Amino acid sequence: MKIAFTGPESSGKTSLSKAVAEHFDAQWFPEYAREYLLNSGGEYAYHDIDKIGVEQQKIRESTELSGIKIYDTDNIVLYIWSTFKYNKVSENIKALVQNQHFTHYFLCSPEGIPWEEDPLRESPNQRAELLDLYVAKLRNKNVDFTILKGGFKQRKQEAIAIIEEISLSKGGFCV
Repeated sequence: MKIAFTGPESSGKTSLSKAVAEHFDAQWFPEYAREYLLNSGGEYAYHDIDKIGVEQQKIRESTELSGIKIYDTDNIVLYIWSTFKYNKVSENIKALVQNQHFTHYFLCSPEGIPWEEDPLRESPNQRAELLDLYVAKLRNKNVDFTILKGGFKQRKQEAIAIIEEISLSKGGFCV
């Protein structure tokens, strides 16, 4: 079972995905973009988004086949980031988005989550606008997703309940 947490900056993806992974004693995969940007001193250009996407995909493909896998982000983040920042998306990112498959997506709403200052974050006042782009992209991709709102505890409980429900419908925790 592969679960992706996606959404605008500072919407709780990392904290929530870690907590849900810990709850299920699942494999957790951090957002590669953060590592990349830390190594580049926060500097990047349009072509760097492709590099991030390729590495993120390599990590996803190198995982074990069984069990629950929780991902702190997906390639839709790169698609939205590229669209929002550069008004264009490379064919590589489009292909990565088209070819990624998750059992379920959790879209983290910024509603109720205060902006946390971070030198790698850029859009404190556009989080609602970005959320709309995520909703549109997930609907366009025609995938199962849940928008998580409210406080951390509420979001965590909802995510856990949905993962348990999915697992039961598939006969237990599996791929």
